[in-house]
Amino acid sequence: MHRLILAASVSIASLAAPGVHAQARANTTANAPVPALDLQRYSGEWHEIAHLPMFWQRQCVGDITATYTPRPDGTVGVSNACRTSDGKRDVSEGVARPVNGKPGELEVRFAPEWLSWVPMVWADYWVIDLDPQYRWAVVGGPDREYLWVLSRTPGMDRALLEQIKARAIAKGYRLDELKVMAPLL
Repeated sequence: MHRLILAASVSIASLAAPGVHAQARANTTANAPVPALDLQRYSGEWHEIAHLPMFWQRQCVGDITATYTPRPDGTVGVSNACRTSDGKRDVSEGVARPVNGKPGELEVRFAPEWLSWVPMVWADYWVIDLDPQYRWAVVGGPDREYLWVLSRTPGMDRALLEQIKARAIAKGYRLDELKVMAPLL
């Protein structure tokens, strides 16, 4: 059930947000997906280093991962997992689809397959910053309401995270509530 709530809330937020942060965006660099993304290189397991709080992720206390698996039909399987306060693993399964002509822009759905025809179950998933060697990535969206910093390793160099944060702030993201969920080296 929380997968449906996730998709609906992110989609609704995306629809409602165009004018919300117009003033904050006035003096920022463009918030846009990266111009090139190789889904084969992007596939595999990523560790969440930090995120802006989202309702559906409130139960996660650590060991947060996202695993992407390319499918023959051109979509990508998505498996998000985390450790909860009782020590259990919470896993959400979804699917992402590329947006034609926009390599760094995908749409993700955690709602059941039979609801895939409903536009509101698809949420924007933009890779907005990416290491050339695919060692780390930053995911956001057009409304700047959510952001995830991902790494191929479970920790990240503190100076690197600060550089990534500075670029996100320059794109108009407000990071005062950013939660660091992984060890900084």
